[in-house]
Amino acid sequence: MAYLGKSPVVGNFQKCDAITVVNGQAGYTLQVGGSNVSPESANHMLVSLNGILQAPTSSFTVSGATLTFVSNLATGDVIDFVMLLGNVLDIGTPSDGTVTNAKLAQDIISGETALTAPPATTDEFLVSDAGTLKRIDFSLLGNTPSWRATMSTAQTNNTSNTATLVSFDTEVYDTDGAYTNTSSNYKFTVPSGQAGKYFIGANLNLADYQDNADFQQKRCMIYKNGAVVVEGRDQFTTAEIQGDADNFIGAFTVLSLSESDYIQVYGQVYNTAFDIQTPRAEFYGFKLIGTQ
Repeated sequence: MAYLGKSPVVGNFQKCDAITVVNGQAGYTLQVGGSNVSPESANHMLVSLNGILQAPTSSFTVSGATLTFVSNLATGDVIDFVMLLGNVLDIGTPSDGTVTNAKLAQDIISGETALTAPPATTDEFLVSDAGTLKRIDFSLLGNTPSWRATMSTAQTNNTSNTATLVSFDTEVYDTDGAYTNTSSNYKFTVPSGQAGKYFIGANLNLADYQDNADFQQKRCMIYKNGAVVVEGRDQFTTAEIQGDADNFIGAFTVLSLSESDYIQVYGQVYNTAFDIQTPRAEFYGFKLIGTQ
């Protein structure tokens, strides 16, 4: 805190060095331990002269380190003592162990109350950031944003050799409201302030319609901003399929995502039309802790 003029002496109660009276002199220098001291004001002093406490301002004044009596002192007068009270409205620095929880304001983080349930996302912790104590929301310590979505109905009669956006229209959970489950979207979009590395996964149940002498390749693809970045694939021959066949194909990755990047899942089957069945089809992901 800054002060205009002299900073207050905080809770500093001092007894001045002994003062020898000089005949015919009214002004005397105040010292403690041989060094000059300046009281807050005459009202912050106790002055005893000849065994009688003197009235501030009417019996003496003070300016800087000089105590001045209203009348000159004479031989035989005795200045018994001078006490400096410092800033009596300030308690100064409390001694170690003297401040209890009962003396703290109610908004002080003291740890007095136990948490009996898992922390909410808005609960706060104290951390040291390069030596500076700061508070941080619990949400920043968890693997969020996170989401998981499934399909309510199958997607049928999809065109052979064509990458098809998977309609994950049912949100199982979506911590930050960042997943869109509406038609033509079905995507996770990185929220503001949540750039970082994300684990992303998808499983598809791809069913073909017909046998074919050529191989069939089935693909589960993860798209970032409209372009494939990773895929899981498998290839089957007619002999391996033997009629309509369901095949579970997955894709998993870790991606560095910026704000507004979006992620979608596509399915594709070569050489035959196909369905994307609902059982065990899912799209999910979460932000990795401590990554940018």
